Amino acid sequence: MAFPGAFGNKSQAGLDDAQLQEQQMIKYMQMAMESCPAKTVIAGTMGFGLGGVFGLFMSSMRYDTPMAAGLPGSAATASFTDLPVREQLKRGFKDMGKASWSSAKNFGYIGAVFAGTECVIEGVRAKNDMYNGVMAGCATGGWLARAAGPQACAVGCLGFAAFSAAIDGYMRMDNYDRAVDPIV
Repeated sequence: MAFPGAFGNKSQAGLDDAQLQEQQMIKYMQMAMESCPAKTVIAGTMGFGLGGVFGLFMSSMRYDTPMAAGLPGSAATASFTDLPVREQLKRGFKDMGKASWSSAKNFGYIGAVFAGTECVIEGVRAKNDMYNGVMAGCATGGWLARAAGPQACAVGCLGFAAFSAAIDGYMRMDNYDRAVDPIV
């Protein structure tokens, strides 16, 4: 039986082979983007990249870098400024790389845990609303603080859930900007 617009019926769909293949690829990509493993991997990858950039920026703002060696209270005995410029750059870049890598791993892990948890909760509840993010935030915050004990888990749960609610509430807010849709 042939249905109008079905992929197997080219004459009724009015599409050539390239258009059919394009439609099929779009369908597969949408199915992949709606799957929990894909969302988890994408969130982890994007979190890793953002964390790397954030760590690189923040490492340039720190005072506990090798540049602080030789200052009162620092652990190093030799002054950083007494080293050759090449060695100073080497130590500085090495420290920036460590900070960037550490931040990237943390952001990637948090992003993957949150996105995976939210996707599973959304699948179980069969709803797409703000409470999915709040529950996923609570679960993620509790999971991240699990080693510090039950009180820390509760605080992590509440803090991450509140942050998630604030972000989700802002993202779901109605947009009354006339410049976006001047016909309103």
